[in-house]
Amino acid sequence: MTLPRFDQIRPKIEAHIREVKDFPKKGINFRDIMPLFTNPQLVNELCVVIADHVRHTVGHVDSVAGLEARGFLFGPQVAIQLGVPFVPIRKKGKLPGATIEASYQKEYGEDIVAIQEGAVKSGDIVFLIDDLLATGGTLRAAANLIQKVGGKVGEAFVLIELAPLNGRAKLPDVKLTTLISYDSA
Repeated sequence: MTLPRFDQIRPKIEAHIREVKDFPKKGINFRDIMPLFTNPQLVNELCVVIADHVRHTVGHVDSVAGLEARGFLFGPQVAIQLGVPFVPIRKKGKLPGATIEASYQKEYGEDIVAIQEGAVKSGDIVFLIDDLLATGGTLRAAANLIQKVGGKVGEAFVLIELAPLNGRAKLPDVKLTTLISYDSA
């Protein structure tokens, strides 16, 4: 069976992304991925295509790490396709037990993300996944977390990139794949 490539699935995904003007505040055009989940077959197809991409471009990975919250919608399914563990990356205080943390700057202050201690081991190759790349702060912090525990980011994948916000510039050392790039934020 030949699996569809990103260029073949992209139009189907784009058709399920809704633009919501002035959300969460005036002047922002929010890209809502939730309509995608009205089509479970398409979500499954997307996760199969992402996993196939990982197999052919990254090769071996030890785990898939997803960023809270929308990275949790795709990450576990991709991990299952690859037969590897899923590692949740959450905001500080949301994971039980000992955690490793990394901070990053947001528009109005600092935020902290965390993983559970031992979830990624030294030498592990990790595939990072999230729904959106905007300014790049959260994805940068996630990559820093993986590196902090001795892991290596094999690749990062985002469903949507808001190109004018130049988040990619914060990730010069991370191979980054984007399914859909918008020229306006």
